[in-house]
Amino acid sequence: MDNPVLVEVTRGNVVESRHRGAIAVVDGDGRLVLGVGDIERPVFPRSAVKAFQALPLIESGAADRYGFGNAELALAISSHNGEERHVETARRMLAAAGLDEGCLECGPQWPERGKDQAVLHRAGLNPGRIHNNCSGKHSGFLCTAACTGEDPAGYVKAEHPVMRAVVAAGEEMTGAKHASDRMGIDGCSIPTFAIPLQSIALGFARFATGVGLSPARRAACDRLRKAAAAEPFMVAGTGRFCTKAMTLLGERAFVKTGAEGVFTAALPEQGLGIAVKIDDGAARASEVVTADLLKRFLSGLDDRLTAGLDSLRRPAIQDRTGVTVGELRPTAAVSGI
Repeated sequence: MDNPVLVEVTRGNVVESRHRGAIAVVDGDGRLVLGVGDIERPVFPRSAVKAFQALPLIESGAADRYGFGNAELALAISSHNGEERHVETARRMLAAAGLDEGCLECGPQWPERGKDQAVLHRAGLNPGRIHNNCSGKHSGFLCTAACTGEDPAGYVKAEHPVMRAVVAAGEEMTGAKHASDRMGIDGCSIPTFAIPLQSIALGFARFATGVGLSPARRAACDRLRKAAAAEPFMVAGTGRFCTKAMTLLGERAFVKTGAEGVFTAALPEQGLGIAVKIDDGAARASEVVTADLLKRFLSGLDDRLTAGLDSLRRPAIQDRTGVTVGELRPTAAVSGI
C-alpha cells in the first residue's frame, strides 16, 4: 500500500514538497490506538531505540557500579551533537570503567555544529570516535562489558555477549523477532533489525507503562525516562528537536529520533507508545509529525506548552535574511482534522 502524505512544505501559498509516511500509536496492552499507512512494513528503527539498547547498562549493575547519574544515562541513549559536555561525559563514563576512547568501535565523526568543529580546527585536531553522535551509547556498551567481565573488544558484533543482551532487550520490548535475515549494520557499526512500525510503538508503550515487563526492567525503563527528562541536553544538544521537546514537556514525554525519518515517543501519563517512519527519510518531516502527535495525545496542555508544541509542529521556513517564506505543516492524516 502507498503511505499517505503526512507533511506538506509550503512556499508562499503553494505546496512545494510532500512527505509520505506511516504512524503507529499503541497502548501498553498492545492495542492499536492509531494506525496510518503501512505499519506492518519492516523498518530499521536505527537510533530511535537507543533506550532499549541501554537497558543492559542498568540491569547488569554497571550504571550503579560506576556511579552514573542522570547525565551519563541520558548520554547512553543519545544521538548527541558532539558538544563539549557530551564529549567530556563520554570520557568520564569510560574512565570510570578503566577504559578510554581508543576502545570505542563507532568510528570518528565531526561534531554537528560548526562552532564545535571550529574548536577542533583551531587546535589542529581531527574528530575522534568520542565525537561520534553514538559515543554515549557505545560507552555504555563498553561499561557493561567491563562490569560483567567480558572482553570489550568486538562488542559491536552480533555474537558478542553484550550485543546479545542488547538484541534480547529489543526483542522483549517490541515483541518482534530480531531475525538475521532482517539485520543491517547501523551507521555506528552495531546491528540494526528491521521490524514492523507497530512493534516499535509497542516497545515504547511498554517503556512508558512497564506492562508485561519484569520489575527490574520496568525500574530500568523508569530510570532512563527520568534521566532524559532531567538532562534533555545530553540526549541531543543545542537546537535539536529531542532536547527542545523534552525541555518543554519534562517527564510527560520521552522522544527520540532515529536516522532515515524514524521518530519515537513514550507518553507515561497516557500509557502510549508512538512510532513514525517517513518514507523518504526526512528528519524534518518526522519531527513535525511527532510534535503534532504529542499535541494530539497529551492532555491538559496549558498555553505555554501548546505554543511550544505549535512551534515544533509548524516550523517556519525562512530565507537568508530571516524573512518567513513558508512552513512545514502536518496534514489531516496526522492531526485527524
